[in-house]
Amino acid sequence: MKLTIDIDCTPHEARQFLGLPDVEALNDMIVSEMTKRAQDEMDTLADPQKFMARMAGVSATGMETMQALMMAAMSGKKDG
Repeated sequence: MKLTIDIDCTPHEARQFLGLPDVEALNDMIVSEMTKRAQDEMDTLADPQKFMARMAGVSATGMETMQALMMAAMSGKKDG
């Protein structure tokens, strides 16, 4: 026997029914902050020379640390 139930409700109604918290205000805040940051950096993102200069500004130590973390992750070894 197969039983199918279709429920027509909004995401907000589904969250309420399942007892999940309403995170709409938090989501709106995060989206507006990300939009603001993207607009602030639009000239850097649109200009390849500025973008590469920003990327080149990452310290060598930071890049070496990131590379070591990636190598450890790929090899399956645990740090420590």
